[in-house]
Amino acid sequence: MIRYALACDHAHEFEGWFGSSEDYDAQADAGQIGCPTCGSTAVTKQIMAPMVAGTKRNAPDMTPAAREVMMQAMAEVRQHVEDNFDYVGDTFADEARAIHAGKSENRGIYGEATPAEVRDLKEEGVNIAPLPPAPVKKASLN
Repeated sequence: MIRYALACDHAHEFEGWFGSSEDYDAQADAGQIGCPTCGSTAVTKQIMAPMVAGTKRNAPDMTPAAREVMMQAMAEVRQHVEDNFDYVGDTFADEARAIHAGKSENRGIYGEATPAEVRDLKEEGVNIAPLPPAPVKKASLN
């Protein structure tokens, strides 16, 4: 696996993991890589040091301050989705397919999908991403 820093033609930055550089090229040429922010398929690789899975180099442990920043960012992403996207529950896979096919209104949705549904959606070229988990309520911690 190889990770690339990517950006769309609207300067939205994101990352993607691919089986190989050839996989990225094939998907990019077919217009199958979409910006998670705006949906643009005009995507290019950005300058970076590629990260290849399976190397023996371990990432350093995250500092408590960095962990807190990351957790806050994930909570904000989740809150944004909950505030601005339509919750479709366990019909997520069907609704995502309908939007992808142009049979349903193009809008942001979130809901639940089984691992098999997620795999099938990705194989069909439907752009989806996991929602960050809900933050743990401090009152429920020991």
